[in-house]
Amino acid sequence: MARVLPFVLFAFGIWFWLKARRSVSSLVGTEEELGLLPRERQNVELAGADAALARALDEARAGRWEAAAELLASTGKERDWERRALYARVLGEAAARQDSWLRSWRATRPDADAELVQASATVARAWLLRGSPYAEHTTPEQADSFHELLPQVRADTARAAELGPDDPTPYIVEIRAALGVGYGPDRMRELWAEITARTPHPTSAPLYGAHEAAIQYWSARWHGSAELAREFAAQATADAPLGTLMTALPLIAWFDHHDAAATSRDYTDPHLTALVDAALADAEEAPADHPRLPEVRHLLAYFLTRQTRHDEALDQFRLVDGHVNALPWRSRRDPAAFFTATRAKAVRGAETRARISRGV
Repeated sequence: MARVLPFVLFAFGIWFWLKARRSVSSLVGTEEELGLLPRERQNVELAGADAALARALDEARAGRWEAAAELLASTGKERDWERRALYARVLGEAAARQDSWLRSWRATRPDADAELVQASATVARAWLLRGSPYAEHTTPEQADSFHELLPQVRADTARAAELGPDDPTPYIVEIRAALGVGYGPDRMRELWAEITARTPHPTSAPLYGAHEAAIQYWSARWHGSAELAREFAAQATADAPLGTLMTALPLIAWFDHHDAAATSRDYTDPHLTALVDAALADAEEAPADHPRLPEVRHLLAYFLTRQTRHDEALDQFRLVDGHVNALPWRSRRDPAAFFTATRAKAVRGAETRARISRGV
């Protein structure tokens, strides 16, 4: 009996350990148990679920342009500039990879919508040719191709603006070209004035997509500085009501200038924590169908994970799971891998917290 007792105790120990593991898993669970999608099932074209846009992309891949045309036409008719800018960017990125459908569209019906997607596609194609947003990772040949193609955007956006004079979207597209072409500050302010003239405050909500593009211009990476980016973000948030998502801009400015060298202590700084809390409140007040809300949720998921606020991060990850075309993931060569690796940290952190709370 004495010889058997250690084996019995060992067996009971294993049983209790497995039971504890099961109890913790029931509180949080693995990513699979939580219904979260693996890396290979992450959509790299979209930031969040959008059935109409996904269908238009599927149709475009099959060589059919009508769904994309219908989608763009509806945004113009409804003057939904926020959604229009997003759709133009995503469809342009698709056309930069394969444009037979866009060429057919322009040949059949060369309207403002088709020309807008063409302008967006020219920008996207230039960035694809460049290969990396960082000059040190770009070959001379890539840089030459990039700079040869970008000037065409001016002609493309001018044509789209002429066909849709009330539309701010061509000028938003042009900001993405301004980064590479190197517009001076005065030219950039003129471009911004074209956008704000078509979306006057307070009769129009500030356009998140336009601000997100512009803050890149004012960053140190391109034609500004950390201070100019912070100033731009502060101006945007000064009188913006909750629900417009403008409070995400200070987070973007911080990420662009500090993330690469940031420590855990930097991420838990009270000032940054306050910025994250403000963006959380903004996201909660935004309309559920705000086309840019998923992008802000992606940003929040990352910041909350870095701040070890894992339960809150996991809430955001659940809401955008399956889509990774957003900051910060798209700043890496493999956005889906970066997304799922960061999400795994949030899951593990939430599980550990649940274990501690139960005394397991």
